[in-house]
Amino acid sequence: MINSDFRKKMVDSWFSYLQSQICKEFEFFEKGKKKFVKRNWNKKNKNEGGGTSFMLSGGNVFEKVGVNKSTVSGKFTKKFRNKILGASKNGKYWASGISVVAHMKSPKIPAIHFNTRFIVTTKEWFGGGMDLTPSHQDVKEKKLLHDMLKKVCVQNKKNYKKYKKWCDEYFYLSHRKEARGIGGIFFDYEIDNWIKNFKFVRELGLTFIDISKKVIKRKNNLKWKKKDKEKQLIKRGRYVEFNLLYDRGTKFGLNSGGNIDSILMSLPPEAKWE
Repeated sequence: MINSDFRKKMVDSWFSYLQSQICKEFEFFEKGKKKFVKRNWNKKNKNEGGGTSFMLSGGNVFEKVGVNKSTVSGKFTKKFRNKILGASKNGKYWASGISVVAHMKSPKIPAIHFNTRFIVTTKEWFGGGMDLTPSHQDVKEKKLLHDMLKKVCVQNKKNYKKYKKWCDEYFYLSHRKEARGIGGIFFDYEIDNWIKNFKFVRELGLTFIDISKKVIKRKNNLKWKKKDKEKQLIKRGRYVEFNLLYDRGTKFGLNSGGNIDSILMSLPPEAKWE
């Protein structure tokens, strides 16, 4: 039986490795002209951990992309405890995770979001997911995304239909009665069988890299016009609305003493509202 401290170390190490791999693969698209800028941060109480943020902006492919990894601990506020699985009266927690949001220069390429996390209270569980937010319809792109996500779920005996439905319901702007994008998968509270869950989380991280590369390569050289960019900026406005009103990661970060700049890195560099 792997003890809790060793499980934490394994998860923390994996997220650090995955962060470095994502940055390496994404920098390759910029052909050496743009590099990620690294920034470390710590909670006010340094004994409660912190994180590392990598940001690349103004590229030929990525208008703005952030790759954040954090490992933190502490106590939840009384107000937030009842929203967290297994949170006890003392509110103690430990959490590690990686989050990626990529906003593209080309309006033909969708915004890409991915995150995986491991949270420890009186219980331990994995959560995460991946989804795409295009501003232009593309049936083949949607099929590519869902085929690859279904494959990694099936290989790990995970319920793809459940995760897909969860994603569709989660990334929904109820005040506008519309979906944020074309979906993907979303899951949380994966408690049973830590070894199998950790394997799934690792393979999903690698699948995220593969999907991102395929999606970008398909459209990287497509021409676009000003009206296409306008459409993208309006769609980004929807992205902003979701992340500020509904996103769990944003709320968790703010309620666990996370770094504000890292939490809000998901917001696009530019957006519009009609």
